[in-house]
Amino acid sequence: MPIEDSRMPGFHRLSPKERREKLAEAANLDGDHLKAWEAGTLDNDTADRMIENVVGTYALPIGVATNFVIDGEHYAIPFVVEEASVVAAASNMAKRCLSNGGFKSNNDDPIMIGQIQVVGLDDADSSAERVLSAKTQIIDMCNEVDPILVRFGGGCKDIEARPIETSSGPMLIVHLLVDCRDAMGANAVNTMAETVAPKIEELTGGTVILRIISNLAVHRLARVSATFTPEEMSDSGSDASQGSEVIKGVIQAYHFAAADPFRATTHNKGIMNAISAVAIACGQDWRAIESGAHSYAAYGRTYGSMTEWSTDPDGNLVGSIELPMAVGLVGGAIRIHPGAKANVALLGVESANDLAKVMAAAGLAQNLGALRALATVGIQAGHMKLHLQNMIVAAGAEEAEIEEVSALVKSSGERITMAAVEKALEEIRN
Repeated sequence: MPIEDSRMPGFHRLSPKERREKLAEAANLDGDHLKAWEAGTLDNDTADRMIENVVGTYALPIGVATNFVIDGEHYAIPFVVEEASVVAAASNMAKRCLSNGGFKSNNDDPIMIGQIQVVGLDDADSSAERVLSAKTQIIDMCNEVDPILVRFGGGCKDIEARPIETSSGPMLIVHLLVDCRDAMGANAVNTMAETVAPKIEELTGGTVILRIISNLAVHRLARVSATFTPEEMSDSGSDASQGSEVIKGVIQAYHFAAADPFRATTHNKGIMNAISAVAIACGQDWRAIESGAHSYAAYGRTYGSMTEWSTDPDGNLVGSIELPMAVGLVGGAIRIHPGAKANVALLGVESANDLAKVMAAAGLAQNLGALRALATVGIQAGHMKLHLQNMIVAAGAEEAEIEEVSALVKSSGERITMAAVEKALEEIRN
C-alpha cells in the first residue's frame, strides 16, 4: 500500500541513513530493502544471471521525490538518476497542486501490440480480409499459449490487419492486441505472434518475416492531470498576482515546445528525466518506455510536446500528460534485482496501472519544474546551485573543504561556474 503522507518537511536536510530510516517507518520496509539501498550494489552472481559477459556492476544514486498525491493516495517516488535538480524539481512541483487534490489519473487497459509482417502477397487487401474473417480462430490460438494470463482477465482481445506500401513492395501487418495485465508483456506477445504465424501464412498465401511486440503502445496510454492555483505557482506560495505572471510564462514556454520540434526534443527530455528515473528504479525496460513516449509524440503529427498546459476560467494552471506506459510488476528485473524490489516496496504499488500513473505524474511534475524555471530565473541558476558540490569535488577539493568552498561561492554573488569554484578553493587554501 502507498504511504500515509508523502509530505516530509526537512527530508532533504537529513543524512542518507536518516532518510532510509524515515522511509522504512513510513512504508513498513524490511531489513533487506534497507540493505539493498545502503549497499547500493548488485552482487556479481545475480548480475551474471541478468545479462551476458558480466564484469561487475555500476551504481547510480537513488533519490526520493516527496509530496506526491495521486488519486487521493500519497506516494514517495524513487528516482535513479545522475542529474542534479531532477528530484528536487519534481518534489517542489508536486507540492504546488495539493490544494486541488494533487494528480488524477485515467489510464487505458494494459493492451500491447504484437506485429506480424507478411510479404510476398499478390493482393494485400484481400489477404487482410481473410485474416480478419478468421479473427476468432486466431484469438483462440493466441490464448491457448498463455492460459494463466487469460485466467487473470488478460489475453488476446482483438486482431487488426493493415496493408502498407514499402520500397520492397506491398506488405500486410497483422496486429495482435493483447491485454497483459500486470506484465509488461513482451514475452507473452512475442510467443503469441510466433505461434499464429503459420496460420497467418496459410490464410494469406504470403511469407511471415517479423513476429515481435511494438513499443508504440497506443492502446496502453497513461493519462495524468493536475491543477495549480496562481498562489501555489508563486514564489511565496500565497502571491496570486505574481503566480499569475509565472503561469503566463509557463504557457508561453509550453506553446514554444508544442510548435517547434527543436524545443520539444529538450522539453520532452526533461519529462523523461523523471519517467526514466522511476523506470530504472523499479526494474522496468526504460528504453522501451523512452522509445514509445517519443514515438507517440510524433504519432500522426509533427513531433511535439508530451504534455499540454492551459488555464481554466479561474486562472489556474491545468496540466496533463498522455503517453504509452508499458510497465509491469510480473517478470523481468523487478523480480530479481534487490534494489528494484526495495523501490517497488517503497511505492506500495500493487498493479502495473498504479506504477504507470506514478511514472506519468512524475513526468508531469518534472515538466512543470523545468517550465517554471525557464519562465522565471532560468533553468541554469537552480541547476548549477544543486550541481555545485559536484563541481567543487571536480575542482580537486578535499572532503573537509567542500562546505567552505560552497559557502564562499554562494556568498560571492558571482555566477556559479567552474572558474568561480576554482577561485574560491584557491582563496580558502591561501
